[in-house]
Amino acid sequence: MGRYRPPQPRSSPYITRAGYEALQAESKALWIRRRDVTKALAAAAAEGDRSENAEYIYRKKELREIDRRIRYLQKRMPDLKIVDTVPANPEQIFFGAWITLEDEDGIELVYRIVGPDELDADKGWISMDAPLAKALLKRFVDDEVQVRSPGGERTYIIIEVSYSDAP
Repeated sequence: MGRYRPPQPRSSPYITRAGYEALQAESKALWIRRRDVTKALAAAAAEGDRSENAEYIYRKKELREIDRRIRYLQKRMPDLKIVDTVPANPEQIFFGAWITLEDEDGIELVYRIVGPDELDADKGWISMDAPLAKALLKRFVDDEVQVRSPGGERTYIIIEVSYSDAP
């Protein structure tokens, strides 16, 4: 028996339209992939002894992972709220904003605040549940922001705020 882990706090239900469409495309692709894996699993099961059949064991694990992700998407997607409007004050930071920051060393960083289901560190997209995003929300250009993170406390100055599709 495993040790008890309390449930994770629910993440924010907000998502951009592009993020929602990407989740829909992923769900559709998973159903197609599931059909192919099921066929391969049936073929592997027909080969005989399943206890030593590596193909059968692999396909069972793959099918389990696909089903887990499909279940997650089916539970999560109806709860999501698509945000695709620009706020009344485009100078203030809200969901979907592109923010240009300057850190203590004078290095400029560009981030976009998105929902937890679409975060991508390589693109500079951070979850609105992240400490940096929480510190930035409702701030204005030229504000100084203190962020406490596992790496220590950092100070940033907000250089620019934009709500276009790209920075």
